Amino acid sequence: MSYRRENRGSRSSLFDGYDGLEEGGLRASSSYSHETNDHDNDRAMDSLQDRVILLKRVTGDIHEEVESHNRLLDRMGNDMDSSRGVMSGTMDRFKMVFEKKSNRRMCTLVVCFVAFFLIVIYLIRILRFFTLG
Repeated sequence: MSYRRENRGSRSSLFDGYDGLEEGGLRASSSYSHETNDHDNDRAMDSLQDRVILLKRVTGDIHEEVESHNRLLDRMGNDMDSSRGVMSGTMDRFKMVFEKKSNRRMCTLVVCFVAFFLIVIYLIRILRFFTLG
C-alpha cells in the first residue's frame, strides 16, 4: 500500500502543472482548464435551466388537465345524482301501477303489443332483404 502512495506522489511531482492527467488527457495550463471548466459549467447551467423551464411548463399543463378532469367529473356526478332522482321517481310510479291487478294486466297487454309490433317489423325487413337481395 505504501508503494502505491509513493508512486502517486512521484507521479504528481513529475507532471506538476498538468491538471487532469488521470482523467484522460493532458492540459496545457491550469488557467486554460479553469476557462474550459467555466465554459462547460455555463453550458451545463443553461441546459439545466432549459430543462427546468420545460418541466415547469409540463407540470403546469398536467395541473390544468387534472383541474379540467375534476370539473368534468363533478359535472358528471351532479348529472348522475339528478338522473338517480328521476329514476327513483319513475320506479315509484311503476310500483304504484303494478300494485293493482287490473293495471298489471294492462301493462302486460301493452308489452305484448309492443313485442308483437317489433317482431312484425323484423319479419318485414327480413322478407324485404330476401326478395330484393
